[in-house]
Amino acid sequence: MPGNTFGKFFRVTTFGESHGRALGAVIDGCPPGVPLSEEDIQTELERRRPGKHLGQSPRREPDRVEILSGVFEGYTLGTPIALVIYNRDVRSSDYHPLKEIFRPGHGDCTYFWKYGRRDWRGGGRSSGRETVARVAAGAVAQKVLSAYGIEVKAYTVALGGVKIQKFDPEEAERNHLFCPDPEAYQEMCRRIEEVRREGDSLGGVVEIRATGVPPGLGEPVFDKLDADLAKALMSIGAVKGVEIGAGFAAAEKKGSENNDPITPEGFLSNHAGGVLAGISSGQEIVCRVAIKPIPSIAKEQDTINERGEPVKIRVGGRHDASAIPRIVPVCQAMVRLVLVDHLLQQLALKAFREHVPLP
Repeated sequence: MPGNTFGKFFRVTTFGESHGRALGAVIDGCPPGVPLSEEDIQTELERRRPGKHLGQSPRREPDRVEILSGVFEGYTLGTPIALVIYNRDVRSSDYHPLKEIFRPGHGDCTYFWKYGRRDWRGGGRSSGRETVARVAAGAVAQKVLSAYGIEVKAYTVALGGVKIQKFDPEEAERNHLFCPDPEAYQEMCRRIEEVRREGDSLGGVVEIRATGVPPGLGEPVFDKLDADLAKALMSIGAVKGVEIGAGFAAAEKKGSENNDPITPEGFLSNHAGGVLAGISSGQEIVCRVAIKPIPSIAKEQDTINERGEPVKIRVGGRHDASAIPRIVPVCQAMVRLVLVDHLLQQLALKAFREHVPLP
């Protein structure tokens, strides 16, 4: 079935289920000669790995990646790169009581209604565990982007109603929530613990910033850069909203307030978030995503089973109190995949223009 492959020039196909033998990705279109090791990928997987902090799933997955193909003597070959991450701490028995019950807020019911069957062990393919393959592929994408001076970072800017009041990128690397405000970080931690004791969960907002992006990335009309960024980020299960630049705040501004004045030295503001008419402007690209609360909670909820009968449910097992912070590197990875795909498209166009000068 379609829907498991992303990108055109840098194509990524992910595979695997939450409680299956393994998850992974096959990358086709990565240029040859890019230095790449398993450790390059492992560094990013560590940022997403479960069971490291209070409020996160206690599932103890080492998430060790293996490169099966496409790399020789430390460099990419230009051939498909196959990556695999084996599941080592599966405990499917936790889900036996839910085998025929649809968890509210999950894809249990929609997968069942679409396919007529589903993997009930932890949500199968619809589980957040699927994103481990995205992070691995995003790490490879970043190796290509770095060669062109492009960097992508992501931050927690709101969690459970607590919003940042200051922005220090270095601070975000010092705490487990990737929060750029130390005072907000402490309050977010208290909020997580409070809600965890209640058997509930929290949502939040993640901001992704890309620097060093050259002007010209993006394809009119239906493959606009911001359109692809929105699709990529919305493809993450817990994401329920995306905005670029000023986003929804632009709806409350006048044109004179929202436009970014241009001078010989450059733009004076960045309400557009680095994208104009679907094409990068050379400014920093800024995206924000709304993350819903984790739907697997210990509180009793109303639902139905596969026969349509009403039942009560309390979800046990091992779950996060919030998708943040583990979703932060996932958002970062998806932006990387979009940018590398558009970068390779633009490089192909540039090569053609240099070979066949315009009249």
